[in-house]
Order: sequence, then C-alpha cells, then structure tokens
Amino acid sequence: QVQLVESGGGLVQPGGTLRLSCAASGFTWDYYAIAWFRQAPGKEREGVSCINSRSSITGYADSVKGRFTISRDNAKNTVYLQMNSLKPEDTAVYYCAASSTGLCSLREYDMDYWGKGTLVTGSS
Repeated sequence: QVQLVESGGGLVQPGGTLRLSCAASGFTWDYYAIAWFRQAPGKEREGVSCINSRSSITGYADSVKGRFTISRDNAKNTVYLQMNSLKPEDTAVYYCAASSTGLCSLREYDMDYWGKGTLVTGSS
C-alpha cells in the first residue's frame, strides 16, 4: 500500500522556522522524485519545491526561493522541507507528492501519489 505521510506542521510566528517531513512507503522510493505543494485558504494548490530521484536537482517557487530548502534521506525514505523566515502568506496545507518520472517537477499532473497534508499556520 502506497503511503506518503506528512508531519511537522504547526503554528509559527513571522520569521520563524519549521521543518516538514514526508515519509514514504509502498513504492520504489529510489526512482521517484518528490515535490511539495501547498494550498492556502481560498486559493488553488501551487508547487513549492521539488527534488529529483538522485537528489542532484532541486527546484523552488519564486515565492519561497532563498527561504525554503528541500532535501531527501533515501535511507529513511523521507523528504524534508526546511522552512525559514516564514511569512503569514506561507499559511497553507502542505502536501508532498511522488513522481515516477524521477524528475524535479512542480506540475501536479506529473505526480502519481499524494499525501493527505499537514497544516502550517503563520500567525500575524
């Protein structure tokens, strides 16, 4: 059974930090790229960051570039999203997703599996 389980969300003050985790099981992890998406209240889901299967390529949305860092630990089948200098506009449900293309992508249609999300709330 394929599972992607996000954790690490919570309430954070502006300028604060959080680290999200995405733990995967049920598929051949090493061949999959992983991406983080988010959906803010009343808005469409958007791609945030991605990492390819070899951890050699990462990508970021302009809105988080320089503040967020994605990484993966293949020994633990886990991807992390380190979020620094958080802003109120980062408030959203954050989802991780896996792509069998193995390529870093922020396109939803490239994703094969999705987690259920974790809520990040930036207080203002």
